[in-house]
Amino acid sequence: MEFQAGILHDGSAMESLEKQLICPICLEMFSKPVVILPCQHNLCRKCANDVFQAANPYWQSRGTLISGGRFRCPSCRHEVLLDRHGVYGLQRNLLVENIIDIYKQECSSRPLKKGEHPMCKEHEDERINIYCVTCEVPTCSMCKVFGAHKDCEVAPLESVFQGQKTELNNCISMLVAGNDRIQTIISQLEDSCQSTEENGEAAKRELCARFDALAALLEEKKAELLQRIGREQADKTAFIQSLICQYKEQLEKSSRLVETAIQAAEETGGAAFLMVRPPDPPQIVEASKGARLDKIEQGYESMDAFSVSLEHLSEAVHALDFDPAEEDEEYFDGEEEEEVEE
Repeated sequence: MEFQAGILHDGSAMESLEKQLICPICLEMFSKPVVILPCQHNLCRKCANDVFQAANPYWQSRGTLISGGRFRCPSCRHEVLLDRHGVYGLQRNLLVENIIDIYKQECSSRPLKKGEHPMCKEHEDERINIYCVTCEVPTCSMCKVFGAHKDCEVAPLESVFQGQKTELNNCISMLVAGNDRIQTIISQLEDSCQSTEENGEAAKRELCARFDALAALLEEKKAELLQRIGREQADKTAFIQSLICQYKEQLEKSSRLVETAIQAAEETGGAAFLMVRPPDPPQIVEASKGARLDKIEQGYESMDAFSVSLEHLSEAVHALDFDPAEEDEEYFDGEEEEEVEE
Protein backbone atom coordinates (compact mmCIF):
# COMPACT_ATOMS: atom_id res chain seq x y z
CA MET A 1 0.00 0.00 0.00
CA GLU A 2 2.91 2.31 0.71
CA PHE A 3 4.18 1.57 -2.78
CA GLN A 4 0.81 2.55 -4.30
CA ALA A 5 0.74 5.77 -2.28
CA GLY A 6 4.20 6.61 -3.55
CA ILE A 7 3.01 6.18 -7.10
CA LEU A 8 0.00 8.40 -6.54
CA HIS A 9 2.15 11.18 -5.10
CA ASP A 10 4.15 11.28 -8.35
CA GLY A 11 2.70 14.09 -10.51
CA SER A 12 3.42 12.47 -13.89
CA ALA A 13 1.96 9.19 -12.67
CA MET A 14 -1.20 10.99 -11.56
CA GLU A 15 -1.58 12.63 -14.95
CA SER A 16 -1.05 9.30 -16.72
CA LEU A 17 -3.57 7.63 -14.43
CA GLU A 18 -6.09 10.39 -15.03
CA LYS A 19 -5.86 9.84 -18.79
CA GLN A 20 -6.67 6.18 -18.31
CA LEU A 21 -9.77 7.08 -16.26
CA ILE A 22 -11.33 9.35 -18.92
CA CYS A 23 -14.54 8.19 -20.60
CA PRO A 24 -14.22 8.34 -24.43
CA ILE A 25 -17.81 9.64 -24.67
CA CYS A 26 -18.13 12.47 -22.15
CA LEU A 27 -14.35 13.05 -21.90
CA GLU A 28 -14.76 13.22 -18.13
CA MET A 29 -13.58 10.85 -15.46
CA PHE A 30 -15.71 7.73 -15.31
CA SER A 31 -18.76 8.16 -13.13
CA LYS A 32 -20.28 5.37 -11.13
CA PRO A 33 -21.25 2.82 -12.09
CA VAL A 34 -18.68 1.98 -14.75
CA VAL A 35 -19.61 -0.79 -17.23
CA ILE A 36 -17.10 -3.00 -18.99
CA LEU A 37 -17.79 -3.95 -22.63
CA PRO A 38 -17.01 -7.35 -24.18
CA CYS A 39 -14.01 -5.75 -25.85
CA GLN A 40 -12.68 -4.84 -22.35
CA HIS A 41 -13.14 -1.08 -22.83
CA ASN A 42 -14.97 0.95 -20.17
CA LEU A 43 -17.76 3.50 -20.36
CA CYS A 44 -19.91 5.43 -17.94
CA ARG A 45 -23.24 3.68 -17.73
CA LYS A 46 -25.03 6.88 -18.66
CA CYS A 47 -22.78 7.40 -21.69
CA ALA A 48 -23.17 3.78 -22.76
CA ASN A 49 -26.94 4.12 -22.43
CA ASP A 50 -26.92 7.33 -24.52
CA VAL A 51 -24.97 5.63 -27.30
CA PHE A 52 -27.21 2.56 -27.09
CA GLN A 53 -30.39 4.66 -27.22
CA ALA A 54 -29.05 6.63 -30.20
CA ALA A 55 -28.19 3.42 -32.10
CA ASN A 56 -31.50 1.76 -31.14
CA PRO A 57 -34.17 4.50 -31.17
CA TYR A 58 -37.03 2.00 -30.86
CA TRP A 59 -35.65 0.40 -27.70
CA GLN A 60 -37.57 1.95 -24.79
CA SER A 61 -36.75 0.49 -21.41
CA ARG A 62 -36.29 -2.69 -19.50
CA GLY A 63 -39.31 -4.93 -19.26
CA THR A 64 -40.52 -4.29 -22.80
CA LEU A 65 -41.04 -7.02 -25.35
CA ILE A 66 -38.10 -5.85 -27.46
CA SER A 67 -35.37 -8.50 -27.36
CA GLY A 68 -32.40 -6.14 -27.21
CA GLY A 69 -30.12 -4.17 -29.52
CA ARG A 70 -26.55 -3.40 -30.51
CA PHE A 71 -24.06 -0.56 -30.75
CA ARG A 72 -20.36 -0.14 -31.47
CA CYS A 73 -17.66 0.57 -28.93
CA PRO A 74 -16.46 4.17 -29.48
CA SER A 75 -12.86 3.12 -28.78
CA CYS A 76 -12.40 0.12 -31.08
CA ARG A 77 -15.67 -0.01 -33.11
CA HIS A 78 -16.31 -3.57 -31.84
CA GLU A 79 -20.00 -4.44 -32.11
CA VAL A 80 -21.64 -4.91 -28.70
CA LEU A 81 -24.76 -7.08 -28.55
CA LEU A 82 -27.16 -6.47 -25.64
CA ASP A 83 -30.07 -8.50 -24.35
CA ARG A 84 -33.48 -7.19 -23.30
CA HIS A 85 -31.92 -5.54 -20.22
CA GLY A 86 -29.96 -3.17 -22.46
CA VAL A 87 -26.97 -1.42 -20.85
CA TYR A 88 -28.11 -2.60 -17.41
CA GLY A 89 -27.15 -6.10 -18.47
CA LEU A 90 -23.46 -5.15 -18.74
CA GLN A 91 -21.07 -6.01 -15.96
CA ARG A 92 -19.84 -3.23 -13.69
CA ASN A 93 -16.11 -2.65 -13.45
CA LEU A 94 -15.69 -2.40 -9.68
CA LEU A 95 -11.91 -2.24 -9.97
CA VAL A 96 -12.03 0.96 -12.02
CA GLU A 97 -14.60 2.45 -9.64
CA ASN A 98 -12.34 1.75 -6.66
CA ILE A 99 -9.37 3.26 -8.47
CA ILE A 100 -11.42 6.41 -9.18
CA ASP A 101 -12.36 6.68 -5.51
CA ILE A 102 -8.74 6.41 -4.47
CA TYR A 103 -7.71 8.91 -7.12
CA LYS A 104 -10.31 11.46 -6.03
CA GLN A 105 -9.32 11.06 -2.38
CA GLU A 106 -5.69 11.58 -3.31
CA CYS A 107 -6.53 14.65 -5.40
CA SER A 108 -8.60 16.19 -2.59
CA SER A 109 -5.73 15.75 -0.13
CA ARG A 110 -3.17 17.40 -2.41
CA PRO A 111 -2.51 21.11 -1.80
CA LEU A 112 -3.84 23.35 -4.56
CA LYS A 113 -1.10 24.98 -6.56
CA LYS A 114 -1.43 28.42 -8.02
CA GLY A 115 -0.82 27.23 -11.56
CA GLU A 116 -3.45 24.51 -11.42
CA HIS A 117 -6.37 26.91 -11.91
CA PRO A 118 -6.45 29.31 -14.86
CA MET A 119 -5.64 32.85 -13.76
CA CYS A 120 -6.71 36.10 -15.41
CA LYS A 121 -4.11 37.66 -17.70
CA GLU A 122 -5.21 41.20 -16.73
CA HIS A 123 -5.41 40.48 -13.01
CA GLU A 124 -2.75 37.91 -12.22
CA ASP A 125 -4.00 37.25 -8.68
CA GLU A 126 -7.59 36.65 -9.79
CA ARG A 127 -8.90 33.27 -10.78
CA ILE A 128 -11.12 32.95 -13.83
CA ASN A 129 -14.48 32.27 -12.21
CA ILE A 130 -17.18 33.77 -14.47
CA TYR A 131 -18.14 33.59 -18.13
CA CYS A 132 -18.78 36.60 -20.35
CA VAL A 133 -21.85 35.68 -22.40
CA THR A 134 -21.47 38.75 -24.62
CA CYS A 135 -17.85 38.08 -25.62
CA GLU A 136 -18.12 34.31 -25.15
CA VAL A 137 -14.91 34.10 -23.11
CA PRO A 138 -14.20 33.13 -19.49
CA THR A 139 -12.96 35.95 -17.28
CA CYS A 140 -12.57 37.02 -13.66
CA SER A 141 -14.72 39.09 -11.33
CA MET A 142 -12.38 42.08 -11.49
CA CYS A 143 -12.77 42.25 -15.28
CA LYS A 144 -16.53 42.39 -14.78
CA VAL A 145 -16.37 45.10 -12.13
CA PHE A 146 -13.56 47.30 -13.41
CA GLY A 147 -12.19 45.79 -16.60
CA ALA A 148 -13.12 45.20 -20.23
CA HIS A 149 -16.29 43.20 -19.42
CA LYS A 150 -17.97 45.65 -17.02
CA ASP A 151 -20.78 46.34 -19.54
CA CYS A 152 -21.16 42.71 -20.66
CA GLU A 153 -23.60 40.05 -19.60
CA VAL A 154 -21.97 37.37 -17.48
CA ALA A 155 -22.99 34.02 -16.05
CA PRO A 156 -21.57 31.61 -13.47
CA LEU A 157 -18.67 29.71 -14.96
CA GLU A 158 -19.85 26.36 -13.60
CA SER A 159 -23.34 26.65 -15.09
CA VAL A 160 -21.98 27.61 -18.52
CA PHE A 161 -19.44 24.81 -18.23
CA GLN A 162 -22.08 22.23 -17.36
CA GLY A 163 -24.40 23.43 -20.15
CA GLN A 164 -21.74 23.38 -22.84
CA LYS A 165 -20.36 20.08 -21.53
CA THR A 166 -23.82 18.52 -21.67
CA GLU A 167 -24.31 19.87 -25.18
CA LEU A 168 -20.92 18.53 -26.22
CA ASN A 169 -21.73 15.10 -24.75
CA ASN A 170 -25.00 15.05 -26.66
CA CYS A 171 -23.16 15.96 -29.85
CA ILE A 172 -20.61 13.21 -29.21
CA SER A 173 -23.43 10.72 -28.73
CA MET A 174 -25.00 11.89 -31.97
CA LEU A 175 -21.67 11.56 -33.78
CA VAL A 176 -21.07 8.08 -32.39
CA ALA A 177 -24.59 7.03 -33.39
CA GLY A 178 -24.09 8.62 -36.80
CA ASN A 179 -20.81 6.78 -37.24
CA ASP A 180 -22.53 3.54 -36.31
CA ARG A 181 -25.21 4.15 -38.92
CA ILE A 182 -22.56 5.02 -41.50
CA GLN A 183 -20.69 1.84 -40.64
CA THR A 184 -23.93 -0.11 -41.12
CA ILE A 185 -24.45 1.53 -44.52
CA ILE A 186 -20.85 0.76 -45.49
CA SER A 187 -21.36 -2.89 -44.52
CA GLN A 188 -24.55 -3.01 -46.57
CA LEU A 189 -22.80 -1.42 -49.54
CA GLU A 190 -19.90 -3.87 -49.25
CA ASP A 191 -22.40 -6.75 -49.18
CA SER A 192 -24.16 -5.26 -52.20
CA CYS A 193 -20.84 -4.91 -54.01
CA GLN A 194 -19.97 -8.55 -53.32
CA SER A 195 -23.45 -9.68 -54.40
CA THR A 196 -23.11 -7.61 -57.58
CA GLU A 197 -19.79 -9.29 -58.38
CA GLU A 198 -21.22 -12.76 -57.75
CA ASN A 199 -24.41 -12.07 -59.71
CA GLY A 200 -22.40 -10.61 -62.59
CA GLU A 201 -20.19 -13.69 -62.80
CA ALA A 202 -23.27 -15.94 -62.68
CA ALA A 203 -24.91 -13.91 -65.47
CA LYS A 204 -21.74 -14.23 -67.57
CA ARG A 205 -21.66 -17.99 -67.10
CA GLU A 206 -25.34 -18.30 -68.03
CA LEU A 207 -24.87 -16.13 -71.13
CA CYS A 208 -21.85 -18.18 -72.26
CA ALA A 209 -23.81 -21.41 -71.72
CA ARG A 210 -26.71 -20.13 -73.82
CA PHE A 211 -24.41 -19.01 -76.67
CA ASP A 212 -22.50 -22.30 -76.52
CA ALA A 213 -25.80 -24.17 -76.82
CA LEU A 214 -26.79 -21.96 -79.74
CA ALA A 215 -23.41 -22.56 -81.42
CA ALA A 216 -23.80 -26.31 -80.93
CA LEU A 217 -27.27 -26.16 -82.47
CA LEU A 218 -25.91 -24.24 -85.46
CA GLU A 219 -23.11 -26.75 -85.90
CA GLU A 220 -25.62 -29.61 -85.78
CA LYS A 221 -27.85 -27.91 -88.35
CA LYS A 222 -24.86 -27.17 -90.60
CA ALA A 223 -23.81 -30.83 -90.50
CA GLU A 224 -27.34 -31.90 -91.43
CA LEU A 225 -27.53 -29.52 -94.41
CA LEU A 226 -24.03 -30.49 -95.59
CA GLN A 227 -25.08 -34.13 -95.49
CA ARG A 228 -28.14 -33.38 -97.65
CA ILE A 229 -26.00 -31.51 -100.17
CA GLY A 230 -23.53 -34.40 -100.21
CA ARG A 231 -26.26 -36.95 -100.92
CA GLU A 232 -27.65 -34.86 -103.78
CA GLN A 233 -24.16 -34.29 -105.13
CA ALA A 234 -23.39 -38.04 -105.05
CA ASP A 235 -26.70 -38.96 -106.72
CA LYS A 236 -26.28 -36.48 -109.57
CA THR A 237 -22.64 -37.39 -110.08
CA ALA A 238 -23.46 -41.11 -110.21
CA PHE A 239 -26.24 -40.51 -112.74
CA ILE A 240 -23.98 -38.43 -114.99
CA GLN A 241 -21.20 -41.03 -114.73
CA SER A 242 -23.67 -43.75 -115.79
CA LEU A 243 -24.69 -41.67 -118.81
CA ILE A 244 -21.03 -41.18 -119.72
CA CYS A 245 -20.51 -44.97 -119.64
CA GLN A 246 -23.58 -45.55 -121.85
CA TYR A 247 -22.46 -42.99 -124.39
CA LYS A 248 -18.91 -44.41 -124.43
CA GLU A 249 -20.25 -47.88 -125.10
CA GLN A 250 -22.46 -46.56 -127.90
CA LEU A 251 -19.56 -44.59 -129.34
CA GLU A 252 -17.34 -47.66 -129.33
CA LYS A 253 -19.98 -49.74 -131.15
CA SER A 254 -20.58 -46.97 -133.68
CA SER A 255 -16.83 -46.56 -134.27
CA ARG A 256 -16.44 -50.29 -135.02
CA LEU A 257 -19.36 -50.14 -137.51
CA VAL A 258 -17.81 -47.10 -139.21
CA GLU A 259 -14.49 -48.89 -139.52
CA THR A 260 -16.16 -52.00 -140.98
CA ALA A 261 -18.27 -49.92 -143.34
CA ILE A 262 -15.20 -48.02 -144.63
CA GLN A 263 -13.35 -51.27 -145.32
CA ALA A 264 -16.32 -52.60 -147.27
CA ALA A 265 -16.68 -49.37 -149.19
CA GLU A 266 -13.08 -49.53 -150.34
CA GLU A 267 -13.66 -52.85 -152.12
CA THR A 268 -14.20 -52.47 -155.86
CA GLY A 269 -15.18 -55.97 -156.76
CA GLY A 270 -18.54 -57.36 -156.01
CA ALA A 271 -17.32 -60.67 -154.69
CA ALA A 272 -14.73 -59.02 -152.44
CA PHE A 273 -17.28 -56.51 -151.22
CA LEU A 274 -19.71 -59.17 -150.23
CA MET A 275 -16.94 -61.23 -148.62
CA VAL A 276 -16.16 -58.30 -146.29
CA ARG A 277 -19.70 -58.61 -144.98
CA PRO A 278 -20.51 -54.90 -144.54
CA PRO A 279 -22.85 -53.93 -141.65
CA ASP A 280 -26.48 -54.56 -142.26
CA PRO A 281 -28.60 -51.45 -142.62
CA PRO A 282 -30.58 -52.36 -139.48
CA GLN A 283 -27.35 -52.32 -137.46
CA ILE A 284 -26.40 -48.94 -138.88
CA VAL A 285 -29.87 -47.61 -138.13
CA GLU A 286 -29.67 -48.96 -134.60
CA ALA A 287 -26.23 -47.42 -134.10
CA SER A 288 -27.43 -44.10 -135.37
CA LYS A 289 -29.94 -44.03 -132.52
CA GLY A 290 -27.17 -43.32 -130.01
CA ALA A 291 -28.22 -39.69 -129.73
CA ARG A 292 -31.51 -40.91 -128.35
CA LEU A 293 -29.99 -42.06 -125.08
CA ASP A 294 -30.98 -40.36 -121.84
CA LYS A 295 -29.77 -36.81 -121.40
CA ILE A 296 -29.60 -34.46 -118.44
CA GLU A 297 -31.83 -31.44 -118.31
CA GLN A 298 -30.40 -27.97 -118.64
CA GLY A 299 -29.21 -26.79 -115.22
CA TYR A 300 -29.16 -30.34 -113.90
CA GLU A 301 -25.73 -29.76 -112.39
CA SER A 302 -26.88 -26.66 -110.52
CA MET A 303 -27.04 -26.84 -106.69
CA ASP A 304 -28.84 -23.54 -106.24
CA ALA A 305 -31.72 -25.31 -104.52
CA PHE A 306 -29.47 -25.78 -101.50
CA SER A 307 -28.68 -22.12 -100.93
CA VAL A 308 -29.65 -20.90 -97.46
CA SER A 309 -30.60 -17.33 -96.59
CA LEU A 310 -29.24 -16.32 -93.20
CA GLU A 311 -30.23 -12.68 -93.33
CA HIS A 312 -33.11 -13.15 -90.91
CA LEU A 313 -30.81 -15.02 -88.54
CA SER A 314 -28.21 -12.27 -88.80
CA GLU A 315 -30.86 -9.70 -88.00
CA ALA A 316 -32.04 -11.81 -85.09
CA VAL A 317 -28.47 -12.12 -83.77
CA HIS A 318 -27.93 -8.38 -84.08
CA ALA A 319 -31.23 -7.81 -82.29
CA LEU A 320 -30.24 -10.04 -79.37
CA ASP A 321 -30.42 -8.10 -76.11
CA PHE A 322 -31.20 -8.64 -72.46
CA ASP A 323 -34.82 -8.88 -71.38
CA PRO A 324 -36.01 -5.61 -69.80
CA ALA A 325 -36.58 -5.79 -66.06
CA GLU A 326 -40.14 -5.74 -64.77
CA GLU A 327 -39.49 -2.50 -62.93
CA ASP A 328 -38.36 -0.83 -66.13
CA GLU A 329 -41.47 -2.05 -67.94
CA GLU A 330 -43.69 -0.71 -65.18
CA TYR A 331 -41.78 2.55 -65.23
CA PHE A 332 -42.19 2.93 -68.99
CA ASP A 333 -45.87 1.98 -68.77
CA GLY A 334 -46.33 4.66 -66.16
CA GLU A 335 -44.65 7.23 -68.39
CA GLU A 336 -46.90 6.26 -71.32
CA GLU A 337 -49.99 6.59 -69.14
CA GLU A 338 -48.86 10.02 -68.00
CA GLU A 339 -48.31 11.08 -71.62
CA VAL A 340 -51.77 9.82 -72.56
CA GLU A 341 -53.33 11.69 -69.67
CA GLU A 342 -51.51 14.87 -70.69
